[in-house]
Amino acid sequence: MSQHPIANLQAVLDDGVELGIFPSAQAVVLHKGVQVFGGVAGNVKGDTRFDLASLTKAMSTTALFLRLWTEGKVGPDTLVSRYFPGSPAGDAGVTVADLLYHRSGLPAFVPFFADALKAHPELLDAGCPASVRAQVHADVLHTAAATPLDAPVRTKSVYSDVGFILLGDILARAGGAPLDVLFHRHVAEPLELKARFHRLSDFPADGATAPTGAMRPREPAPGQESLWKDVPSQPSRPAEVDDDNAWVLDGVAGHAGLFGTAVDVARFGQAVLEGAAGTHAAIAPGPLWHRALATDPKVEGSTRSMGFDSPSKGYSSAGRFIGDTPPGAVGHLGFTGTSLWVDLRRSLVVALITNRVAQGRQDLRIRDFRPAFHELVVEALDLHVLP
Repeated sequence: MSQHPIANLQAVLDDGVELGIFPSAQAVVLHKGVQVFGGVAGNVKGDTRFDLASLTKAMSTTALFLRLWTEGKVGPDTLVSRYFPGSPAGDAGVTVADLLYHRSGLPAFVPFFADALKAHPELLDAGCPASVRAQVHADVLHTAAATPLDAPVRTKSVYSDVGFILLGDILARAGGAPLDVLFHRHVAEPLELKARFHRLSDFPADGATAPTGAMRPREPAPGQESLWKDVPSQPSRPAEVDDDNAWVLDGVAGHAGLFGTAVDVARFGQAVLEGAAGTHAAIAPGPLWHRALATDPKVEGSTRSMGFDSPSKGYSSAGRFIGDTPPGAVGHLGFTGTSLWVDLRRSLVVALITNRVAQGRQDLRIRDFRPAFHELVVEALDLHVLP
């Protein structure tokens, strides 16, 4: 008896490991709410948590925004100046929606960790006091808030970690608790996720974790080679967040820090799908999901919705099919090699998570692997031609 074509995805994941594109991976595919594929490759198990990197922006920060919006504690028009008075973003009239759409004018990336590590090399010690980590957390947020804008607000789309660092703090203050507590309360518990942040001042983390980089700070990503120098470093400890800026924020930040499995990511994707359909209101009611998932109406050509991305025309990590038919698709990528795509028309959720950075940040073959994997998913399910 021949196996269903979807089962061939396991061989594709195994090939990714054998070719050295990533050392390990998990993938889960849901179609109409039913799991049709679940695969694990490399030296990990199904319950091994991966560093989800920027999937944190969608699964935690955006989900918490929707929850707190539902509760009336914050909204798209909430001004950044309410929380960061006198800041460049605050003075420019930047709103929470501008941060979510990545149109605030804030730069993409600033290596806040470099000055933090020079001033506090004791951060590298496993026994660094929680009071020091708390002070550095406050200092980094102050510096992030003081970051000048690179462009006038609402004139261009620039994916900004800095904006989501500020947004994470805004949500924590609006919600009256740290981000990791809010995520557990408003996202992980209702969706039955095992995903969590690994707070450095609250180690050790429980459960197995897929490794990422070997040194702290990490090697520069492509394009970041000249942004810092003479920063103290040492071998990294396992289970700590890969992103250095999230690391100096005690492992809990609005732009990165979440760890989870492919099952967690897929369950969240299903909640997005059902939220958009108005059949799942655990995080937010359908009308708010509709507003959040609509493409930015103010920046021409932007692919961004509130906290999510949509497939770009031409090349897309989602491949040729996902999102090709209205109402399209939403998703997000993570630098460590993670991704989530939700095809709203096909009722299809694809969670693909890897730890490709464990082999170095310069290898970018994941960029070719992702679209090929997503196209194979759609073709295996015979969904590439829609009625």
